[in-house]
Amino acid sequence: MSYTRTDRKPEEFRNLKMTTGFISSADGSVLIEMGRTRVICNATLLPKVPDWLAGRGTGWITAEYSLLPQSTGKRVERERKGASGRTQEIQRLVGRSLRGAADLAALGENAIVVDCDVIEADGGTRTASIIGGFVALAIAVKKIKERLGITQQILKHGITAISVGVVDGNPLCDLCYVEDSAADVDMNVVMQDAKNFIEVQGTGEHASFDRAMLNTLLDLGENACKEIYKKQMELIGGELP
Repeated sequence: MSYTRTDRKPEEFRNLKMTTGFISSADGSVLIEMGRTRVICNATLLPKVPDWLAGRGTGWITAEYSLLPQSTGKRVERERKGASGRTQEIQRLVGRSLRGAADLAALGENAIVVDCDVIEADGGTRTASIIGGFVALAIAVKKIKERLGITQQILKHGITAISVGVVDGNPLCDLCYVEDSAADVDMNVVMQDAKNFIEVQGTGEHASFDRAMLNTLLDLGENACKEIYKKQMELIGGELP
């Protein structure tokens, strides 16, 4: 059965909305909504860096990710015995991506954790976590610099991400769950300043793909990241802290 996207063009991402200050107790908080995917991203200053970094004069940025029980059609069990392999993979991706924004030495011996809690999952939760997580991080860094008296610029780059893939031979941007579950090729693109690639995760789920298709998917991802980056920068005031 052939698939044709009807609600938007192949190169378009879903309606993107970010609500800042969503959780008042966090240093930086964003509710990001991409279509029906919704993630709460909270950035919080931690009391100390990890033990293996203590005394080195540098900071750390990390991330945690979770699917809340009613985030999918079938209730997700809470991970009481530790993060699953999938969860660890995603939070490492989010953490690596966000560290690509920062001069960790300028942060001093301080750490920030970005918690990404998915309240509704309809595809693209990890890329939404990176998009919203960066905005939450930028908001938090502004407050943390003032609180701790840090004068150096901590964030040097903007970080954004998007999913792309191939469904029934059609290259698509920002796959929803129905598209993602049927995708022959699935890829996540993470970019720095919407110019350079931080990470590209591409898998031929049910089919291989050639160099021409790879280039097409990267072009889709880069173009989407440029548009998303503009929205992120508007929210944080146009300047990186």
